[in-house]
Amino acid sequence: MIALYIILILIALIALIFIKKVFQLSKGKKAADTELAGMKINKLSSPGTVKSLSILPLVDYYSDNANLKTEPGVSYLVSAGDTNILLDIGFNKKKEHPSPLLQNMKTLGISVSDIDMIFFSHLHLDHVGGMTEQTEKTFSLSQGPVSIPNFPVYSPIGISASKWNPGPEPQIIKDPVVLKEGIASIGVIPRYLFLMGYTLENALAINVAGKGIALIIGCGHQTIERIIERAQALFDEPIYAIIGGLHYPVNGGRIMIGPLNIQRIVGSDRPPWISIQESDVKSAIEAIKKVSPKIVALSPHDSSDWCIDQFKQAFGDTYVDVNVGQKIEI
Repeated sequence: MIALYIILILIALIALIFIKKVFQLSKGKKAADTELAGMKINKLSSPGTVKSLSILPLVDYYSDNANLKTEPGVSYLVSAGDTNILLDIGFNKKKEHPSPLLQNMKTLGISVSDIDMIFFSHLHLDHVGGMTEQTEKTFSLSQGPVSIPNFPVYSPIGISASKWNPGPEPQIIKDPVVLKEGIASIGVIPRYLFLMGYTLENALAINVAGKGIALIIGCGHQTIERIIERAQALFDEPIYAIIGGLHYPVNGGRIMIGPLNIQRIVGSDRPPWISIQESDVKSAIEAIKKVSPKIVALSPHDSSDWCIDQFKQAFGDTYVDVNVGQKIEI
């Protein structure tokens, strides 16, 4: 009988927490939408250009190379002209040292000293090096000592280097800004997500000479529709490429708790019984088609195989797989 009472109490507590989260979601979504509506976005003057651009996935969910580690996290080496940008630093779910990021960098012949800046799209665990890092608002390239140069680190909210890689003092960037000739942040787009709460996410925009804007995205919690709208407000140049995560774990997910597709629940600004739908994927595809990019590449770390197949069917030869160790040339 006592055991039954304990179970009932636990069920009641879970129900109360759930109701509280749903209430917070409704309130938070309204606040985030109001904040977004009040943002004044001006065109970036003289953003400049880069002559070349390549994106090398260092951490993601798939690879054709058995010698490279994979996980449901993201880290890309973005080589824009002579500037090497590390966009996000992966998950390191098993708290390894060296981390999957460092192991893959070594396999691919890349050194930390080759990096010129780190750009964090947002501060979720699969982008900053783990759950501890997300909770403590730190970032770790690995769960052991890593010596890194004192290069620029950009983040949409306050973050600090962990004990494993002390040195750089991250700079908060929320507004659209040119970071270097031809390299810009599109600025944060706020969204309130169920469980994850208030989320600010940035994306990189690289202006490639003679081609246009390449958008490189961490998770796409902003929604691709809003990312495209922001890019069009900032630049006169056409959108040439859309590369990275868009968070569509529909009909499958990469992080499961038993039968529960946790990615589908946490990445939505709707109640969990609605969550992310097939219609959202179709809407994203239509929004992308309207700007006719020459390259579309969807990260598998937070989008299902079903979703990737939808993108492949929709974009045909324009579509490029995102695989660890497979460079995407613009």
